[in-house]
Amino acid sequence: MMEQTARRADALDALRGLAILLMILSGNIHFANPLPAWMYHAQVPPPDFVFKPDLPGITWVDLVFPFFLFAMGAAFPFALNKKLEAGVPQWKILWQILQRGVLLAGFAIYLQHVKPFALHAEPTTADWLVGLLGFLLLFPILVRLPASVKPAIRYALRIGGYAGAVVLLSLLTYPDGTGFSVARSDIIILVLANVSVFGSLMWLCTRENIMLRLGLLGIFIALRLTQSIDGSWNQWLWNATPFPWLYKLYYLQYLFIVLPGTVVGDLIYKWMNASHSESNETGKTARAHLAGAFILMIVFLLINLVGLFSRLLVPTLVADLCCSALGLWLFARPGTALERLHKTLFQWGVYWLLLGLFFEAFEGGIKKDKSTLSYYFVTNGLAIFTYIAFSLLSESFRKRRYVALLVESGQNPMIAYIGASNVVLPVLALTTLSSLLNMLTVTPWLGFVKGVIITLLVALVAGFFTRKKLFWRT
Repeated sequence: MMEQTARRADALDALRGLAILLMILSGNIHFANPLPAWMYHAQVPPPDFVFKPDLPGITWVDLVFPFFLFAMGAAFPFALNKKLEAGVPQWKILWQILQRGVLLAGFAIYLQHVKPFALHAEPTTADWLVGLLGFLLLFPILVRLPASVKPAIRYALRIGGYAGAVVLLSLLTYPDGTGFSVARSDIIILVLANVSVFGSLMWLCTRENIMLRLGLLGIFIALRLTQSIDGSWNQWLWNATPFPWLYKLYYLQYLFIVLPGTVVGDLIYKWMNASHSESNETGKTARAHLAGAFILMIVFLLINLVGLFSRLLVPTLVADLCCSALGLWLFARPGTALERLHKTLFQWGVYWLLLGLFFEAFEGGIKKDKSTLSYYFVTNGLAIFTYIAFSLLSESFRKRRYVALLVESGQNPMIAYIGASNVVLPVLALTTLSSLLNMLTVTPWLGFVKGVIITLLVALVAGFFTRKKLFWRT
């Protein structure tokens, strides 16, 4: 059982790690010498990088956030089932869910205040040092301490960390001349805080009834489609918020990704806890099918990224239907519990992808900003296919080493997320190594290499703390 748990975590952590590292890479692509448009957000194309909300299409950059959300949702059944099976009272679980949401919201606010680029567009030495100090202060606040650490020491470290963070925030000023403000926050982490609370609560209420959980998506779709009707209670509910800096119902649209993620998490959890007396060894023919399935998962990603960005909608749909038929044939005769899981996940992936493609014409075509229904559902399908690819690689073919950096980053997601802005870039700047890297920006693709180097360094930083068993609570 322990071996199976580790293998399952590899595929899910790899998906999460991929999302975070690609997020970092996309944020470190050079803009002065633009790359092709498909290397940036589809709605912010080169050469002027002006937001064009009416421009349809998606690129690989537009997949990173939904992939992270999907992995987050898939992890809910593991974390919450563990508490339920340990006999933790439901009221206490509810309290812990709220605590987690507050922790994430606080992290979002704190992070945006200690980013060197938030302090100045051209950070000074002092700004880089603030970034590093801000990172270090998070360890006593967020690190998971061993059970052997005495409560008194545990509380002393936390109090010390919080006290240091409060002092640091009280001393900082920003380009607009203001100091600390709860309205200044990292929007990605703030969205995670909102969907973490509401997604966990919805899973808790529907853990025995997946159909009811999917039914809740229907209610959200209805609200999403009617919120623009002037004078309606739907519009009032959509805009109502006691704390605009903390909660907006708009953020909960991403439950269209998180809740399908929980369904996948339920299926994986069920497989994890079933009897594993069957061997995962397969014959040559079956292994050929699995290799074909792995390639097919990659092909799905390429078809939809190229087709939807190039607006080749009918050929994309036809190609997806053909690939779906091929996939159903490849997964038709599963020989093990793991293969049966892959078959079920593939069917869900096809469903969400096709649902998204049938919504594509709605709202002016698929877009990340403002996010369309097509965007949510298409990325659900692509996230499932990516998970299957990682699972085939690490579980069926036992090639974990190929995704080790992704897995380690996915196991320490918050360290990886903050790693570029508050560790790697400050260290490079303070050691003047950034000057050497900046020499790569003379051409567009060499500038991209610079982004790859920064991303690799972040992965190494996250991997270092993961191997040292220093995990941040998330």
